[in-house]
Amino acid sequence: QVVLVSGHLDSWDVGQGAMDDGGGAFISWEALSLIKDLGLRPKRTLRLVLWTGEEQGGVGAKQYYQLHKENISNFDIVMESDEGTFQPSGLGFSGSAEARDVVKEIMTLLQPINVTDVFDPADGTDITYWMRDGVPGASLHNDINKYFWFHHSQGDTMTVQDPNQMNLCAAVWTVVSYVIADMEDMLPR
Repeated sequence: QVVLVSGHLDSWDVGQGAMDDGGGAFISWEALSLIKDLGLRPKRTLRLVLWTGEEQGGVGAKQYYQLHKENISNFDIVMESDEGTFQPSGLGFSGSAEARDVVKEIMTLLQPINVTDVFDPADGTDITYWMRDGVPGASLHNDINKYFWFHHSQGDTMTVQDPNQMNLCAAVWTVVSYVIADMEDMLPR
């Protein structure tokens, strides 16, 4: 059984793509790194996918889906961060009402950093195929007021990234992915 965390690597035709979507790739990598560094071993596999071809119509995600859809019942949740890594506020979520209740309970663990909201729906080009077929999905919600200042521009460089905000985003990603991966049962469909 798999809990998938992800971001995509392809930037637009200008800039470095550090925020869009390097930030999502960074926090996904960091989530797995933190779990490993803490010596935690969840019941399910945590899988990191760094998508390609998102800007060209999601061709990387489509290919991955085609290769793995025969095991769709083993995908617990698919998570994608694709709107920068600014101050986080919660998660977008798509799934059953029962699964939403579980995710809301998990988000209470993030009260110390004031990131507890669950929004509707999850959003992410690279996880759409899975969600369409009933796999619960989650996307990072964060303060996107400055997102379009840099999105697909020459200004999308590492200087846009705030290490403290990225750490908070990574904390959200780490807690949610680990707790879901370590629950006794998969999220209800």
